Amino acid sequence: MKKQIKNNVYWVGKVDWELRKFHGDEYSTHKGSTYNSYLVQEEKTVLIDTVWSPFAREFVDNLAQEIDLNKIDYIVINHGEIDHSGALPVLMEQIPDVPIYCTANAVKSLKGQFHQDWNFQVVKTGDKLDLGNGKELIFVEMAMLHWPDSMATYMTGNNILFSNDAFGQHLATEELFNDLVDQCDLYGESIKYYANILTPFSRILKRKLDEILALNLQIDIIATSHGVIWRDNPMQIVEKYAQWCDDYQENQISVIYDTMWGGTKRLAEKIAEGISSADPEVKVKVINIAKTDVNDAITEVFKAKTVVIGSPTINRTILHSVAGLIELMRGLGFKKKKAGAFGCYGWSGEAVKYIRELLEKAGFQLIDEELKTTWYPDNDQQLAAVEFGKKIAKA
Repeated sequence: MKKQIKNNVYWVGKVDWELRKFHGDEYSTHKGSTYNSYLVQEEKTVLIDTVWSPFAREFVDNLAQEIDLNKIDYIVINHGEIDHSGALPVLMEQIPDVPIYCTANAVKSLKGQFHQDWNFQVVKTGDKLDLGNGKELIFVEMAMLHWPDSMATYMTGNNILFSNDAFGQHLATEELFNDLVDQCDLYGESIKYYANILTPFSRILKRKLDEILALNLQIDIIATSHGVIWRDNPMQIVEKYAQWCDDYQENQISVIYDTMWGGTKRLAEKIAEGISSADPEVKVKVINIAKTDVNDAITEVFKAKTVVIGSPTINRTILHSVAGLIELMRGLGFKKKKAGAFGCYGWSGEAVKYIRELLEKAGFQLIDEELKTTWYPDNDQQLAAVEFGKKIAKA
């Protein structure tokens, strides 16, 4: 069932309550998600984006109950990833000649995925599409936010920015708008989405935000591709992105570790104790990465000004949970964050040195201090961990 967004603009997407993993198994979606598709019915009828391919048939059947598919004049695909374009093959069986407006890179993406030569119409920033009734669509390329093919579409008159993956979050809800959902859930899922998906493109995003603001567009609604639609003070999420893309950090230190027989866990707890005693104002998060969702842990890395990573030595290296976390951190390209390393060992003790090497390759500024202890830390070693924490707080 279509739901009105504003005037002749409607949501025709899909709420996925059961989704728990996204991008394969790379991203956790504890609260599900939505695939937002929009129908614009002015003198010209436009469909903006579709839904993920498992829901393609359902989507097309539902759309056909709302409108004669042959009355769709244009299709806009802001981004070729199949959570947005997945229903195209089923839809285009019904209306094969309808033009699809997208970027040049999106043509490559769509052809590469679906192997169809549809009626593609390539657009670039500033190109316009007349809708009649004095309204038009204006296209804005958003390359690398987060694919090379991405763009946003602005609708004049209604002042709606169809932002695609920018400003979204994975949050299943029947309540379409930001003012109708739990604000803690909304903020938490929004910052997690940024931290895990958009962090590598922060420099590009910062320039793109400046470019969009320079257009002096009045934006009354930001219609995202996942999660809620921003209608109550929609620029609040733009302001958040402006903060998040500027080497974001809070007054937080995150201590992240895995352990085999409890020794490294004890060190982590004592390091946290030392941090708090040296700086009562700093927020300390202690995270066992083997027992914590890795995307939630990455969000705590994103918030932190300093991360302290710990592992025991095993097979002359570190536990794979810690190695995987640091590799994910490296790929996300965090900037201007400090890091330290710790761990305990029984025989050879290479873990701390290896963690430091990985953190340096990941772009973190290493703190001079490190902490290595043998076996399970005794009282003196636990006191040393507290002192190590104090040094981390002051670094």
